Amino acid sequence: MAEQAIKKKYKRSRWTRDDTELSLLALPTVVWFALFSFLPMFGLIIAFKNVKITNGSKGFLYNLFTSEWAGFENFEFMFKSSDLYKIVRNTLGYNILFLVINIVFPVILAILINQLYSKRAAKVYQTAMFLPYFMSWLVVSYFVTAFLDNDKGLVNHMLMNMGAEPIQWYQRKEVWPYLLIFLNTWKNMGYSMVVYLATITGIDSTYYEAAIIDGATKWQQAKYITIPIMRTIIIIMFIMNVGKIFYSDFGLFYQVPKGSSSLFDVTIVVDVYLYNALTTGTVGMASAIAFLQSILGCLTILAANGIVRKIDPDSAMI
Repeated sequence: MAEQAIKKKYKRSRWTRDDTELSLLALPTVVWFALFSFLPMFGLIIAFKNVKITNGSKGFLYNLFTSEWAGFENFEFMFKSSDLYKIVRNTLGYNILFLVINIVFPVILAILINQLYSKRAAKVYQTAMFLPYFMSWLVVSYFVTAFLDNDKGLVNHMLMNMGAEPIQWYQRKEVWPYLLIFLNTWKNMGYSMVVYLATITGIDSTYYEAAIIDGATKWQQAKYITIPIMRTIIIIMFIMNVGKIFYSDFGLFYQVPKGSSSLFDVTIVVDVYLYNALTTGTVGMASAIAFLQSILGCLTILAANGIVRKIDPDSAMI
């Protein structure tokens, strides 16, 4: 019997027709990752070189290979920058607030929309909240300009009609942190809400029926049924967003404020700093910043997942 079991196991371990079909099915994905995820990693050497485009006729690769090695000079330049404190403060400060807000508000809205008796109204509200997610920050910046433009903005026109002096909004840096947080919440809240709403609609209705029989209120149903069942997806979304804590939305922090120098202190984040490095021709420094972002993002995901695994092993991603 033991020999027959070993033979069956050996036969199953051989390559079969099903393995061929599944491999062919997975081939496009493997090729995609090879071309767009693994092959570009060759460009990491730019972070350790002093790349100078001296002869465009010979191509970028020629300039890359003939450039001198810079070691860690590209990394040192960022850490020696006088704006390092502002960059780190803004990047981490905004992203921590975005992380909390984009979990709390979407969960609340998903629960509220699920409680609506009219399914048509629920779909209308869901669509209205999800629509801003598909708008680019460039389009949003035009809407902001229409309201806050110094000369033709709607807000200043209203102030002047009431006899007040117009406000130079693009020079008032104390206003913009609140505005940026509001815009980020308005634009991204709908996407997270749809994810949580899909989880809620998948909950077995018998739980709520039993709770209603026991006299549970809507708040008690949400507290003891909905939120505990949503816990896994909330934790997964949290871990994924923690990995982006060293990244920032370039469109939000550069296109919406129009790159105003008066707002530098409240809009300078890592991605804007990286863009400025590219525009000045320091390709090596920009690559070093992006490389550092990737490493820190990976470490934060692993750290967050490790903490979750110790607290609740079933909710961990890996």
